[in-house]
Amino acid sequence: MAVRTIRLFGDPVLRTPCAPIEVIDDGIRALVRDLLDSVALPGRAGVAAPQIGVGLRAFSYNIDGDIGYVLNPVLVEASGEPELVGEGCLSVPGLWHEAHRHPYAKVAGIDLDGAEVVLEGEGLLAQALQHETDHLDGTLYLDRLPAESRRAAMREIRESDWF
Repeated sequence: MAVRTIRLFGDPVLRTPCAPIEVIDDGIRALVRDLLDSVALPGRAGVAAPQIGVGLRAFSYNIDGDIGYVLNPVLVEASGEPELVGEGCLSVPGLWHEAHRHPYAKVAGIDLDGAEVVLEGEGLLAQALQHETDHLDGTLYLDRLPAESRRAAMREIRESDWF
């Protein structure tokens, strides 16, 4: 129903593990609409519920024009040797750093009808699946940076005009 404001680094909701969705009701349907509207903007690969202030396990994705969502997603597989890939985050605007990610990932969850959803892939999809499930566990991509890059990122955050 609406593009929601993205919560920024420092907001406690981003560091809090999300609760599973127990009942699919009108509130959850509205959350999905908001996640889909929020991810549809140009340059967005994914939006997790905590990024819009909701502590529930749900995210939306927008990879190569394929837009969708998953409720109660679990990262069931991440394989291949982790490699450094360029990554940013809507909750840490203006930063772009090399983070460790597996080249393949698979997520399983459900849709609004309770049917199983399985998303899997390589490249940007694999990266997004790992990034968004991290959000649901209270982890930010900054936590995946090598130590020196993490220190530089934290310095950039402290010097930013939004922090």
